[in-house]
Amino acid sequence: MQFPELLLDKSLCKVRTITTFLKFDFDQRKWPSLIEQANKFCVSLADDFKSQGYQVQSIRIVTNAFSEYIDTTNLTSAQNDLRKLNTILTHYQGIGLRLRFAIGEAKNAHELSLIPELIKEFGDLCNVCVNIPADQHFLLDKKLIDEAVKTVRKISDVTPRGEGNFNFTVNFNCQPLIPYFPASYVDSAHTNTFVIGLETPDLLVATLKAFNSLNSTLERQTLYEGYHQALVQQIQQHVDQLQKIIDDIEEIPYRFAGLDSSAAPSKNCASMTEVYELMGVEYFGAAGTVEASSLLTRVFKSIKTMPLVGFSGLMLALTEDRGLAVGSHAANFDIRALLTYSAVCGIGLDTVPIPGNTPSHKLSALMCDTGTMAFRLNKPLTVRVFPVPGLVAGDTTSFESDDLCNCTVLAVP
Repeated sequence: MQFPELLLDKSLCKVRTITTFLKFDFDQRKWPSLIEQANKFCVSLADDFKSQGYQVQSIRIVTNAFSEYIDTTNLTSAQNDLRKLNTILTHYQGIGLRLRFAIGEAKNAHELSLIPELIKEFGDLCNVCVNIPADQHFLLDKKLIDEAVKTVRKISDVTPRGEGNFNFTVNFNCQPLIPYFPASYVDSAHTNTFVIGLETPDLLVATLKAFNSLNSTLERQTLYEGYHQALVQQIQQHVDQLQKIIDDIEEIPYRFAGLDSSAAPSKNCASMTEVYELMGVEYFGAAGTVEASSLLTRVFKSIKTMPLVGFSGLMLALTEDRGLAVGSHAANFDIRALLTYSAVCGIGLDTVPIPGNTPSHKLSALMCDTGTMAFRLNKPLTVRVFPVPGLVAGDTTSFESDDLCNCTVLAVP
């Protein structure tokens, strides 16, 4: 078994995000300085990464639960406070790196009821999640799930094409310090920290192509062992480089909490479907998909030298991955298959368009299935679905967001 001697090509490993986790309170006089310091730090670190050849795509700020610093008495009071926050954040838009903001988590039915109109008004500066708990018997809080379903449906009603659901997710067994939106949140024990997240599909594809060119005659088991070793080796060398850059900074105002090693695909990089094909799976969704998913998850969990936080697993975000979008048109998988793959990968049902008239009880049951898997398997899973008004299963979406690919609406059986 031969391993490719790939050069350290930093263009293949992008820093998807530098994310800071902050604590806000009701003293609004503190807000500008908190945001200014976080933005200044993230921009400075991004410059350090850039000077060493690494591209940084976005910087992000995540807060504690929004009810801890925003007046949630009613929608009007919440909107007024968020307008003040939005005024501060708008100052940093359009200059340099994209700054994204998450207002933390919603904790109850009342707070969930505010979210649709807040997302409608503030869009990408209002990313938010809800964490659904389970008891010792893995029984989920179904009342809170039902309230989350109402929120998802209302967001679809009040935002064009239901795209506002891009900014809301339902979390199951998710811990603080996820750097990716909108599952991000932080508790009091983890504030004043920062995390980095990567975008590595280009690196995975380049590594597998080089490995296959040297080892095309190996048996499957030996080949898979080689894939694991080669992929870990290639990711690890970039992680080591990034760690060295962080270590060389003389003064850091936040504690470095770790890395989310997930591949985090986007519209602007190789598709994860190509990774599967290079590993011998005929197409994503064909026989062998679960095995390959398990191997990739093991790769992301094998990274050393940085603490692993967040998902640190395989992300399959349907409308953020061009290859998955194409696969949906070919009916290569359905929503049940995506849920099955979640048993061995990292994120759950993410950015999945479903019929706009999907009954609430079905959406609730879908969340319950995902949540049950998350707690029984002790892994973080989320549900971020888009009920698209006016569309039925088999239709094609017409999203206009720069972050989203158009794909086939999947039925909820």
